[in-house]
Amino acid sequence: MSKAEILAELPKLSSQDRFDILDQLWQLEESAGPTAIEKTVLDQAQADYESNPAAGQPWSEVQNRLRNRA
Repeated sequence: MSKAEILAELPKLSSQDRFDILDQLWQLEESAGPTAIEKTVLDQAQADYESNPAAGQPWSEVQNRLRNRA
């Protein structure tokens, strides 16, 4: 089955079936770990934090700022 065929079938599935497929896809992605590009980005972010930890913000502040944008 081609990717195009799979994508065409997705809207025909029940919401529970789509949820199950999404869950399986996330599990596959999580087990694969970060890609080379993602690892580079994460390594750079870690290096930036280690060189200047005061430049970051607590997650709670970031969440509040994002929630207040809407």
